[in-house]
Amino acid sequence: MEKEKQSECYSTGQSAQERGLSHVPECYQVPPSQRSSLNSPIAQVPVIDVSGLRMGPSKRSAVVNSVGRACCCLGFFQVINHGIEQSILERALAAADEFFQLPADEKMKFMSADVHKSVRYATSLRDGIDKIQYWRVFLKHYANPLEDWIQKWPKSPPNYREDMGSYSAEVHKLAMELASAITESLGLGPSYLKDELNGGMQVIASNLYPPCPQPHLTLGLPPHSDYSCLTILLQSSPGLEIKDMEDGGSWKLVPHLDGALQVLIGDHFEVLSNGVYRSVVHRAILNSEKTRMSIASLHSMGLNDIMESANDLVDEDHPKAYKPSSFTDFLNFLSTNDLGQGKISFLDTLKLEN
Repeated sequence: MEKEKQSECYSTGQSAQERGLSHVPECYQVPPSQRSSLNSPIAQVPVIDVSGLRMGPSKRSAVVNSVGRACCCLGFFQVINHGIEQSILERALAAADEFFQLPADEKMKFMSADVHKSVRYATSLRDGIDKIQYWRVFLKHYANPLEDWIQKWPKSPPNYREDMGSYSAEVHKLAMELASAITESLGLGPSYLKDELNGGMQVIASNLYPPCPQPHLTLGLPPHSDYSCLTILLQSSPGLEIKDMEDGGSWKLVPHLDGALQVLIGDHFEVLSNGVYRSVVHRAILNSEKTRMSIASLHSMGLNDIMESANDLVDEDHPKAYKPSSFTDFLNFLSTNDLGQGKISFLDTLKLEN
């Protein structure tokens, strides 16, 4: 019986979500306290027209102030007029979808439970290792500098490198523009960390959430915050929920807005701000009829670059609240901890007692 249960959870890439089972195996079922109601209220999310960042000082200042308020309250906002053509967004989603439709042996070339891999395909956080598995299939790969990594990406489908490469380059430009506005809103100036982030890590994570026969029993991704400075998310349909700390930590569904991109503040910007800005806790819920696709672009400094609270934001009344850490520190944490159990997050390990 135990062997039968294990085969339903994970067997050479043939996960329950890939096999289209009519039920959710026990190892995918999250505790009742962690389950989604599938009827969460809609989040009141700031929608920011970021074209003003490219205009005169007064318009830029207004956008920077809006970004700062969103980072402080929710750690989340949506952006419109972001400068990335709709055709580039659509081709990126299509390229990811085509990869996931490849024969299993093609995808298995990239299969790994090693979180340190620069290109990695998997069907849960850590396939066959974590106690609870999640209803997701994903492909992650490094993307900056693009010329250093693109040759390691999948060759199939034939247009994957071109279409995902175009999106990666454009979203990196947008991330640098947003990072500049975020550091400016903190009073650190628009060029603070500019070189470190421009030459830093970009991880593209394409996620496929197949239809789930019992979506109330499991999740596509468990509650977590991103280890990045910021994450830019492109999604094909609703399914992202955020924890609204302004409303008692209730879960709320992010509304879908055609052409918009979602921006999530990550752990390292919370550290930089010394807790002024909030790393948003989020999760992915499921649908019984529809496949959902998302592409997350996570941006941070280099693998071993150390992020710590800015000196200008630390004083006697606001002592340093976090230990310094790097992207590598997070990967080491991830490789030895089951994030799905919700016992401790990477950010928790950085917090100092003051």
